[in-house]
Amino acid sequence: MTSATSTDDSNATDQELLAESRAAEREKLRISRFDIVTSFFMALILFIGTFVLMLFIIWLTSRWSFPPQPIAPLIEDPAGRGENPEGFERDFEPPGAEEVEELMEPTLQDTIEAVTDAVSTVAAALVTSDTQAVATTQGTGAGDSRPPGPMGEGADIIPRFERWQLNFTARDLRTYSTQLDFYKIELGAIGGSIQGVDVAKNLAGGRPNKYRIVDTTAEKRLYFMWSTPSPLMQFDQQLLQQASIPLPNRKMLKFIPKDLENQLAQIELEYSTSKGYPSVTQIAKTIFESKSDGGGYKFEVTSQRYRKGK
Repeated sequence: MTSATSTDDSNATDQELLAESRAAEREKLRISRFDIVTSFFMALILFIGTFVLMLFIIWLTSRWSFPPQPIAPLIEDPAGRGENPEGFERDFEPPGAEEVEELMEPTLQDTIEAVTDAVSTVAAALVTSDTQAVATTQGTGAGDSRPPGPMGEGADIIPRFERWQLNFTARDLRTYSTQLDFYKIELGAIGGSIQGVDVAKNLAGGRPNKYRIVDTTAEKRLYFMWSTPSPLMQFDQQLLQQASIPLPNRKMLKFIPKDLENQLAQIELEYSTSKGYPSVTQIAKTIFESKSDGGGYKFEVTSQRYRKGK
């Protein structure tokens, strides 16, 4: 009996020791408050670092600028008649005898005879001059077949400054000047007693910069003038006055940069092509309107007319 009891006590003691050992091991593996706080801060730092890295990548990519592909210019060569008379040919012939007489200064004898005939109501006979000209009622030259326009040969195209109309929509001066600066359009004043053209640029800043073009023959930009009164004319006047440009007895101009002119030509041709008129020779009038486009502006075709039989 004594031996059996001793064995049971020994086993109980071993089990207690084993339980204590396991409890000690579990205590070592238990997460402490320090571990919890440390893990929280590490996760927070990792999250903040990832967020900052994403913001940096967004900022960096927003700084990258990809310039737009250059637009191939649509070069037009409108025909012009220059100083020649309108007609169907380009040959020049001397005038007929009767035309020469109309241009000649009458002599004293002719004047006396004309007065005498007028008083006596007797019809005077035609007296021809001693000339080598052909005796016809008009010269044999048929004139010039080129339509009115710039000098030189070219296609039968209505020039851009005649067929284009640019419309702007603005409620105040700042909105209007912001549009002009976005398109890099400059305002000018010409005429009066001032030689050359006074030009204003950077219009939205409140104090536009100005410069003068003395040699106007070197200025090749397309420009427009006001053909009908508009409330926006007052905005042009205010902007030119802010640039200290005198305006009495002068005409106001809008200078269109080459890049914008090429864009307008592309927009015009795409619109006419969609309407079944693929050639610029078929276009009689194109009306553009400036419209808001996100953070900027863009021109759209709002109306277009076409030439008959073209």
